[in-house]
Amino acid sequence: MRSMSERGASLEVVDLVTTYGAVQALNGVSISVPAGSITAVLGANGAGKSSLLRSLSGLVKPKSGKVLVDGQDVFGMAPEDVVQRGMSQVPEGRGVIAELTVDENLRLGGLWRSDKADRAKAVEEAYALFPPLDQRRKRLAMTLSGGERQMLALGRALVARPRVLLLDEPSLGLAPRITAQIMGLVRRLCDETGLTVLLVEQNARSALSVADHGVVLNLGTVVASDDPATLAADDNLRHAYLGF
Repeated sequence: MRSMSERGASLEVVDLVTTYGAVQALNGVSISVPAGSITAVLGANGAGKSSLLRSLSGLVKPKSGKVLVDGQDVFGMAPEDVVQRGMSQVPEGRGVIAELTVDENLRLGGLWRSDKADRAKAVEEAYALFPPLDQRRKRLAMTLSGGERQMLALGRALVARPRVLLLDEPSLGLAPRITAQIMGLVRRLCDETGLTVLLVEQNARSALSVADHGVVLNLGTVVASDDPATLAADDNLRHAYLGF
């Protein structure tokens, strides 16, 4: 595999605060993700995991803090500007456009890029990465299985050639075998292309199996940050926050 992403970038989240009216979704969250690594963000429903990704990608404007991609602050930028600075999100629920074909969905990921030849190359790299999609280029996205839709959402994000990839619940609704395939692919992308990944997951066991570092959120606050083996071995932490 080669070049689905540019060189990975570091991601630094510093004292991030996000509110929805009177509700505080994130309360001073700080996370450091070294370039070329995977950090898993874990926690129960309502912990603030999706709010974190939406705040980083520009879908929600945080109240305060810093978001640094290789030292460049992208805090509060519009989503399209965040993407142009090298950070792409794969949303929860396999957010593809069902009425478009597989090929049209993939090409959407690179529309903002001016280099047409490289845009086409990136789409072909996505097909090489996901052979089931290559066999279904002209089929509507609505005809795909859940696992194929997740591949399409991931492929579309990669066509933008991100340096940081934000993954929101990629295992949601997928069979264990497909989940293992998706997680293994994310690990492989990181190892072979240098992509930096922030992986939000409720399936803690699966996420920790591929991550270099783990962070546990509870009610918008970081309650633990350590290597995966240490987090998985902490019985109190597992029972209270990780569900296994």
